Amino acid sequence: MKRLFIHIITIATTIALLIACSNKPSSQHTTLEERNIVVEHAQGFRMAQGNGYCRIEIVNPWDTTALLRTYILIDSHDTIPSILPDGTIIRTPLCNSLVFSSVHCSLLNELQCLDAIGGICDSEYNYLEELQSRIQAGTLIDAGNSTSPDIEQIIELNPDAILLSPFENVRHDRIEKTGIPIIECADYMENTPLGRAEWMRLIGRLYGCEERADSLYNCIKESYRQTAQHISAVENKPLVITERRIGQVWYVPGGNSYMARLLSDAGARYPWSDNNNTGSIALSFESVLERGQDADFWLIKYHAHNDLIYNNLKEEYAPNARFKAFEKRNIYGCNTQYLRYYEETPFHPERLLLDLAAIFHPTHFSEHTPYYFSLLNE
Repeated sequence: MKRLFIHIITIATTIALLIACSNKPSSQHTTLEERNIVVEHAQGFRMAQGNGYCRIEIVNPWDTTALLRTYILIDSHDTIPSILPDGTIIRTPLCNSLVFSSVHCSLLNELQCLDAIGGICDSEYNYLEELQSRIQAGTLIDAGNSTSPDIEQIIELNPDAILLSPFENVRHDRIEKTGIPIIECADYMENTPLGRAEWMRLIGRLYGCEERADSLYNCIKESYRQTAQHISAVENKPLVITERRIGQVWYVPGGNSYMARLLSDAGARYPWSDNNNTGSIALSFESVLERGQDADFWLIKYHAHNDLIYNNLKEEYAPNARFKAFEKRNIYGCNTQYLRYYEETPFHPERLLLDLAAIFHPTHFSEHTPYYFSLLNE
């Protein structure tokens, strides 16, 4: 009887041990070791280096408690590790990508990765001569409009990844069905200039040029810091307004926006600095006049065959002449018909900052001639 009791106890102990083992966390959670890669200014992504992979998380800019995507980057020459965190596997470096935005094409050009672009969207807005030549030669796919891309062309290209800018509540179901990885480049949602520029570090890792991208970013960051620091102690900070009335609405940057931060770093005051909006705010002409009539400078971006002149602004809407900047002839324009403002400045905010600082405080930057903005002619 005693022997039977011992036998029963032995069996029960064995079963308990087996149950305990089965309830242990999986090896995925116990053996993964990662080192966080420091991201200094960007709020929209996080990076970590694991054993044989790099994990990248894209934060949802409309709900920062959630993620848009998680990518697991693995060198194409390496075998895929047997244990990986959850996420979309991307084999790097990308060598046949579809890039929707001309902004990212310009960055890839600077990173010496144009050969890794196999297709683009919105080709009529892409001004890189090499890409236009390749389209004409039939060696680069034109996938049509970025808002409704040509799925047949995408399938024909069979890219190793698609780089696009996400928008709130916009899905990519048709592309998702192809199984091609989508890289959600939410850099445009960053509300600081260096935050957006830092996305080049993420893109550098996708294209196998992380050292080049990190080095470029560090140079940009240091140049930006030097200009901002040089102007930070200036006491006389001019009041600045931007853009102009289109139709019945005047869109101005929110007080917590990318542009508002640039104006502040360039040593200017902004009439809507008390506004917390990170995007644009729609105002009536009267609202802008109320706060901005005494602005010392007025900056306008426009796209036209002929440069904007003061008479154009007055003919367009006579009350434009009521602004102090109009009276004092202190309006600066940027014609994006031939100046690559939108393609270049997102990843080179130090250039735009220096331009603005030289306009607002010319005695401090006497050796710099602004490139993007210039005084309007009569």
